[in-house]
Amino acid sequence: MKVDGSVAFVTGANRGLGEQFVRALLEAGAAKVYAGARDPAKVTVPGAVPVAVDITDHASVLAAAEQSPDVTLLVNNAGSTTRAHILTTELDSFRTEFETHVLGTLAMSRAFAPILGRNGGGAIVNVLSVLSWVSITASAGYAAAKSAEWSMTNALRVALAEQGTQVTALHVSYLATDMAAAVTGPKADPAAVARATLEGVEAGWPEVLGDDVSRRVQAALSQGPEALYPQLRGGSSLV
Repeated sequence: MKVDGSVAFVTGANRGLGEQFVRALLEAGAAKVYAGARDPAKVTVPGAVPVAVDITDHASVLAAAEQSPDVTLLVNNAGSTTRAHILTTELDSFRTEFETHVLGTLAMSRAFAPILGRNGGGAIVNVLSVLSWVSITASAGYAAAKSAEWSMTNALRVALAEQGTQVTALHVSYLATDMAAAVTGPKADPAAVARATLEGVEAGWPEVLGDDVSRRVQAALSQGPEALYPQLRGGSSLV
């Protein structure tokens, strides 16, 4: 998959990591970048093609796909967090997380898969999280949805291999964006993460690890819950 000359569609493209994906794609030579957002008037990157899309609205997803028949690279970036606590937050917040990250991403992938197939296969990037692999009580709804999105990404990778569509997952911890504005710890540069992800797509990588936290958590996966949750024995959380 070559980014130079590609036609990309990025969801959640009006701010944060999504906006940086749009900039990185154009800088890397993409022929066209559709910048999807609920309010396309908020897309400000010069050269991008604003498109209205709400990934939780199936009709909106289908309309966006119909407007973008030349896409060869889909970046499923759109998301949000309700900060749903595992014990105290109402269940509707958990439903919102799954409607957005799981069903919304699946709807986009299903709508664009035939387009990618007709255009030679192309690629899909799903923006996941380090919380795909490890959970925290204060954002358990987001983590559960991202974990389900990781599983769905793996299924998409297998299902779309026959038509030649590459599926790359991005795992990353906190980014220096509005979503993590209240976080005081280290944050990765979203522009650098976007560029690294596109490099991973061109290299054919199934997963891109965007920061040291993600690399540390992935390494602990095979060691079981005690390695993933050292706080159970008096240690510090991995995230």
